[in-house]
Amino acid sequence: MSKYFSGLRRAVRFDPGLLLLRETAVTTAAMLAAYGSALLIEHLAHLRVDVVVQAVVLAATAARVQLTADRYDRLLGLAVLPAAAAGAAEVGRLMTLHPNLGDVLFTLGTALPIWVRRFGPRAGRAGGLLVLPLIALLVMPPDAGPLPGHDHTLWVALIALVSGAWVATAQAVAVRTGLVPAPVRPPAPAPEPADPGGAAPEPRPAARWRPLVHTRMALQMAGAVGGAFLAGRAVWPDHWAWVVLTAFIVCSGARGRADVLFKGLLRAVGAAAGTVVATAVAGSFGPHEDAAVVLIFAVLALATWLRELSYAYWAGCVTAVLSLLYGWFGQGSDDLLRTRLAAIGLGAAVGIAAAWLVLPLRTRDVLRRRTADALAALTDLLGVAGTDRPALLRGRARFAYGVEQLGLMARPLRAERSAGRLTRRLTGRGGGSPADRPYRADVVDAVSACEAPLRVLVDGAVADPALWSDPRVARLNRAVAANTAAVRRSIGRRPGAGYQAVRARIPRQAGEVPTGTPEQLRMLAALLTVDDALGTMAGVFGDPPPAPPEDGGGAEPGAS
Repeated sequence: MSKYFSGLRRAVRFDPGLLLLRETAVTTAAMLAAYGSALLIEHLAHLRVDVVVQAVVLAATAARVQLTADRYDRLLGLAVLPAAAAGAAEVGRLMTLHPNLGDVLFTLGTALPIWVRRFGPRAGRAGGLLVLPLIALLVMPPDAGPLPGHDHTLWVALIALVSGAWVATAQAVAVRTGLVPAPVRPPAPAPEPADPGGAAPEPRPAARWRPLVHTRMALQMAGAVGGAFLAGRAVWPDHWAWVVLTAFIVCSGARGRADVLFKGLLRAVGAAAGTVVATAVAGSFGPHEDAAVVLIFAVLALATWLRELSYAYWAGCVTAVLSLLYGWFGQGSDDLLRTRLAAIGLGAAVGIAAAWLVLPLRTRDVLRRRTADALAALTDLLGVAGTDRPALLRGRARFAYGVEQLGLMARPLRAERSAGRLTRRLTGRGGGSPADRPYRADVVDAVSACEAPLRVLVDGAVADPALWSDPRVARLNRAVAANTAAVRRSIGRRPGAGYQAVRARIPRQAGEVPTGTPEQLRMLAALLTVDDALGTMAGVFGDPPPAPPEDGGGAEPGAS
C-alpha cells in the first residue's frame, strides 16, 4: 500500500493538479466516441475495418493538435481533416498501385504541413491536421489497408469528419465545464527595438543564403521520410511502414540537432521496449479478441498521459499499441519481432541523419534565438511605466511564452549537462563540482528562474503603481535593464559593455539590514533575483566584444 501512495505522489509531482490526466480523460472520451461511431458506420455500410482504426488514430492525434485551439480553429479543423483524409486515401491507393508516385506524394504530404507553419499559428495547426491521415495509413498492417475504389474515399472523409467532431465536442465541453482550462493564445511579438545594443542577433553573412527555419525543417522531414521509403522498401518490402513511421516520429518537431539525437534515441529505445513487451502480451490474445481492444485503449490513454514525462514512454506505448493491433489482425508476433526491432533502429538512424545532414539547425543557434526572444520581452517589461497595467500584463505573458518555447528544448540540454558532470566526476577534473563550468542547460534554468520574480514585480506594480517609481526600485530596475541589454549583446556578439553584477555594486555596510516596506523589499529582491539569473546567462554566452572608445557603455549604479 505504501508503494501505491508513493507512486501516486510521484504522479502528482509530474502532473501538478493532474491537468495532463484530465486532458487524457477528454482525449480518451473522444477516442471511444469515435470508435463507437466508426463501428456503427462500418457495420451499416459494410466497410472494411480499417476505417475503425483510422477513426481512433485520428481522434487520438487530432486531440493533441487541437488542444490549444479556439472555436474558430476547431471549425477550421472540421473542414481540413476530412479533406486531408480523402487526399490520404487516394495517396494510399497510389502507394499500392504505383508505389514510386505514392511514396513521393506521401513524402511531400509530410513536408508541406511543416512549411506552412511560417504563416502563423493557425496555419501551423491546420498543417498539423493535414499530416494525421497520412500517419494513419502507416498504422494499418500491410494486408488491411484500403484497396477499394474512389467511393471508399468518401467514407474515409466521413469517418474523419466524425472523429474531428467528437474531438471538438469533447474539448469544448471540457473547457465549458472547467475540467480543463480554456486555451491561451500566444502573445503577439513586440516590434524589434531600435537600439542595436539590445537587438536580437542578426544572421552572419555566410548564413544569409540559408532558407527560413520552417523551410529547412520541411526539407529535413522530406529527406527523412523519402530516405525511409527507399531503405524500407529495399530491405523489408512487406514491412517498410515501420521504417517510415519511426523516421517521421524521430524527425518531427526537431528543435536542433541535439534535440533530434536525444528524442531519436529515446524513441528508438522506447519503441523497442514496447515492441518486446507487447509481442509477449499479444500472444495471450487470439485474432479479433475484445480483450485486446480494451488493452489497446488502456495503453493509448497511458501514452497520452505520459507523453510529457518522456518521449520514451510515448514511443514505447504507441509501439506496443501497434504490436497489439497486428496481433488483433492475426499476424504472428514472434516471427515479426526481429523485423520490427531492426526497422525501428533503421528508421531512427535515417531520421537522425536527415536532421543532422540536411540544412541542420544547430542547437546553439536555436538556444541563442529563443533566449534572445525571452530577453527582448524582459527588456520591454522593465521599460513599461508602472501605471500602464495592460502593458505590464502583456509583457509578463510574452516573457512566459518565451520561457515555454525555451523549455521545449530543455531535455537534451539537461541530459548533456548531466553527462558532462558525470564525466568530470569520473575523470576527476574540476573536483566534480557542478558549478565548475557553465552548461547550456543553465541558460534554460536561468530564464525560467526569472518568471516567479517577474510575477512579483508585475503584481506589485499593478497593486500599487507608486512602487514602480520608488527611487530605489527605479534605480535597480535601470541597472537590471542595462544588464539585460548586455546579455543580449553577448548573445548577438555585438560590441558594448558587459554584464556587471548589481549585488557587487550595492554599497552596504557590513551587517546592515535593508530597510523599507515589505512591498518595496519584495520588489528589490525580485529584481536582484532576475539580475542573478542574467549573470548565469552571461557566464554561458560570454562577454560581448569591447565597445568603441566613444561608447561609454556604462550601466546604472546599483540601488543603495
